[in-house]
Amino acid sequence: MARKSLIAREKKRQRLVAKYAELRKQLKEEGRWEELDKLPRNSSKVRLHNRCLLSGRPKGYMRMFGISRVAFRKMALEGKIPGITKASW
Repeated sequence: MARKSLIAREKKRQRLVAKYAELRKQLKEEGRWEELDKLPRNSSKVRLHNRCLLSGRPKGYMRMFGISRVAFRKMALEGKIPGITKASW
């Protein structure tokens, strides 16, 4: 499990990105770079990092499901993800 502070930091960044998304888009289209520079740095979408929604794990993230490979395997084996079965041949 990731540290609580890292998970909280990432959630804060996600809120800032959502809050300033429309304003950033408008400023970029108009070319008002000075005003864009005055916005919070964490409001930029580039500063986000994908993390597992369940554990906060930063590595082994599966975009399609939004969770890490470890959490995915656990949930798949428990039958909590529809349509996913363990391969056997």
